[in-house]
Amino acid sequence: MDELTLRTGFEIELLAPAGSDRQALADVLAARAGGSVRRSFHADSQPSPVPGVSVFRHLSPAFDVLDAQGAPMAHLVDDITIEADLVPVPGSQPRPGHRGWYRLLSDDARLLRLVERLVDATAPLPTVLDPVADLFGVRADVFPAAARVNDPTGATIAVALPLPPGRERPCEVVTPPLTQDHARVLERLLAPARELGFTVPQEAAVHLHVDAAPYRRPTAFANLVRLFTHWREPLWAALGTNPACRRLAPLPDALVALVAEPWPQGDDAWSGLAEAARATGLTKYADVNLVQLVATRPVRDTVEVRILPGEIDGRSIVRRAALVERLLLRCLDPAPLPRPGSDAARDPRAALEDLAAVAVR
Repeated sequence: MDELTLRTGFEIELLAPAGSDRQALADVLAARAGGSVRRSFHADSQPSPVPGVSVFRHLSPAFDVLDAQGAPMAHLVDDITIEADLVPVPGSQPRPGHRGWYRLLSDDARLLRLVERLVDATAPLPTVLDPVADLFGVRADVFPAAARVNDPTGATIAVALPLPPGRERPCEVVTPPLTQDHARVLERLLAPARELGFTVPQEAAVHLHVDAAPYRRPTAFANLVRLFTHWREPLWAALGTNPACRRLAPLPDALVALVAEPWPQGDDAWSGLAEAARATGLTKYADVNLVQLVATRPVRDTVEVRILPGEIDGRSIVRRAALVERLLLRCLDPAPLPRPGSDAARDPRAALEDLAAVAVR
């Protein structure tokens, strides 16, 4: 079986069976480890239906699974890209607010971060925003199925609304960085999911996170861009990338042109290249997320590979991840990655294996 050598974090998108939810998996994982579950929030964003507001940012129910020593095992969260499997069965009448769950919404990311720090994730919907109201010296408005806090001028700070029907079922399993026995650790999380009837949703993907620091050199960064640009089609074919997966895209053309320029080496050269890269239109919603790599203050200091297909078997995930790891290690070699030849179209995996043969370890 393939093994991984790099410290790697995983995001694995699953779907709970109808009538169940991500908390059910969290409870089983904690029970088997002699650990505990801690309720928390997961921050995300969605297009806004309100005129004049482009996006609503929200906090949704999440669950931290801790082992017997209190160390994190997994973080189970919603993933708003999972939609196709949530279409109601004809004749059914799904109701919002599963288990009394809710989302907290705001149109300002800074305010939402403040809300998250203030509120109790276990509080019921009618009172969850009370600490925010206290901060602004107002009272929360409570309605039959919602709560809201406006500041003294009437501007809305945050709103609590019942969780939309079905949104309890998506379950993205987010692991801490793993340093050894990757497949065995993943199976501790995924075998119980299979037993509970969790499945791979139609739009699913698996994301890999590796440490960003080694790629903060012009040659390594340029090779990353070449790999996920020139080798995009062979990568998709060899890994079996899910074409239904949302939020994948090639890297910006301006970035590809940028790394084709001659760049000096050294820390000073990297800071200039990173600054130029930030101006190319980079987004996290690409085949590889390089946003944190070039950020001045990275929130999560990783390179995120987003094109592995959805899986619910740890061994299969690690087999695909092993090829990605070898390619990422090849990017650390100062020699520029070549463009794919005709053999890549005939046998993409073999071509990528050949490309990965020269790897820095």
